[in-house]
Amino acid sequence: MAMAAGTALLPLPLNNPAHQTYVSELLSFTLDRLHKEPELLWVDAERIRRQMQEVAVGHYRSFITAAEALQAISHEVASVDQHLESLIAEIPKLTSGCNGFMSSAQQILEKRKLNQTLLANHSTLLDLLEIPQLMDTCVRNGNYDEALDLEAFVSKLTTMHPRLPVIQSLAADVKQTTSSLLAQLLQRLRSNIQLPECLRIIGYLRRLGVFSEHEMRLQFLRCREAWLMGIITDLDQGNPYEYLKRLADCHRIHLFDVVTQYRAIFADDTTDREENSDGGLLYSWAMHRISSYLEILQELLPKITEGVSLAIILEQCMYCGMSLGRVGLDFRGLLPPLFEESVHDLFVRNMAVTVENFQHVLNSHRWVPLPQARITRRVSSGEESLEDVAPPQSLMEHPPLATFVNALNELRHCAPINIKSTLASELQQTLQCVADSLLRHHATRMLRENETTQFLSMCRAFVEVACPYCVLCFGRCYPGGSSLIQTKNIVEILRKLVNSNPHGSLENGNKSVRSSEGRSRELEQNGGASEIATAITMSSNLPPIPHEMENGQANIQNGTEHISN
Repeated sequence: MAMAAGTALLPLPLNNPAHQTYVSELLSFTLDRLHKEPELLWVDAERIRRQMQEVAVGHYRSFITAAEALQAISHEVASVDQHLESLIAEIPKLTSGCNGFMSSAQQILEKRKLNQTLLANHSTLLDLLEIPQLMDTCVRNGNYDEALDLEAFVSKLTTMHPRLPVIQSLAADVKQTTSSLLAQLLQRLRSNIQLPECLRIIGYLRRLGVFSEHEMRLQFLRCREAWLMGIITDLDQGNPYEYLKRLADCHRIHLFDVVTQYRAIFADDTTDREENSDGGLLYSWAMHRISSYLEILQELLPKITEGVSLAIILEQCMYCGMSLGRVGLDFRGLLPPLFEESVHDLFVRNMAVTVENFQHVLNSHRWVPLPQARITRRVSSGEESLEDVAPPQSLMEHPPLATFVNALNELRHCAPINIKSTLASELQQTLQCVADSLLRHHATRMLRENETTQFLSMCRAFVEVACPYCVLCFGRCYPGGSSLIQTKNIVEILRKLVNSNPHGSLENGNKSVRSSEGRSRELEQNGGASEIATAITMSSNLPPIPHEMENGQANIQNGTEHISN
């Protein structure tokens, strides 16, 4: 009843359809029935409770199992809930992984398509990749036309496909090979090549397009300059004479060739003056080469110690200038100052050495009479022969004078007209030095009577033979040059010495000379034969003045008469 009372106190939810059915049924009951209803409900509840107890007692194992199952299910549901949360957390990663896989799969698919395309065009790509190697082979073998065709093909590909890596790599390799080709072409220009080869090489350089027209002209001249300098460097500089001869031939041949090649290659029909087309490059380079050549001449000409060698070099240089004059590079007008200075220095040096040698021979001379030389004179009607300027044979009796006269040998080969006055002054000073040496020797040496006779004979020979002969030879080298040498004051003191000395009469001198033939055997025993041989040797070194030296002839007798007057 208590339960029924408690139950009656509970409000009935009317929202439930089953409760609504029960309420509708209650509304249909009578009052007595309604009073009995709680008891009936309590009886039913007890019955149900007992049945539940019976069921619970009879099926307790099932309830226990169900409870355990419920507990296990609760744990499993909690675990599933945790796994679901983890799964939910991993779903973004799975999504990103799937997206990455799709991207990778797409890339792999694209690569596969590229590989299929590559396989389909394998032979074509192989040919393209072999272009640098093929071009390098062409360059090494000298097949420049084929190499330039390959370079033009790669340049076209680069223009059409500038962003393709393989084309960029191909262009880089070809560029390196092109640099090698350019270096080889320039090296060819530095070698000994003729005009047709120069034309081909310049054509190749123009196809390369690495130089402008002005730069190409400049590069051509630089390469030919290097080649020409290589030839000049290879010349043997040990002998200045041979070196200058070969240097003149080198410039005459090769400089002419370079100028001819330049004009043939870079001919410009749009202008009448070549200076306007190339900015004066050719003429600047030619002036540089000629200036260098003249500097070498100026440096080495002082080392030439023979007049004949100097004359040959001058002839070579003049011939070189005449040859280069055909291409407008005649430099013969620049040669005279160089050779004038060299001839002047050589003459001054020879005069100084001659005076020194004369003094040495005079100091060591043994004053013994030598056999009289037989003088043979050529007589002709009218004017004398231009070649009749042989050294006087009487000088063979006086070795110091013969040594002195030999000094004029070097001048006759090369005698520049502009230094005539200077050389005349030098010769006059030299004659004055010889005269002073004779006077000094007479004043400082104690000579016996026969030695004094020989010494005065030498002084007479200097006054009447050697001095006029030197003036005559200088006049043959320089027309009218004999008038520049004033010998009157030079020989006046010696003439007075010879005329005033009682032992120095010409008669005594002639007697001693005539008696010298009878004493030749005695001289050989006393060593006089060696002096005779010395005199003959020195006299034989006096070659005749060549006929190229202009103006008429004057023999030694005329010179003697001139001095005497």
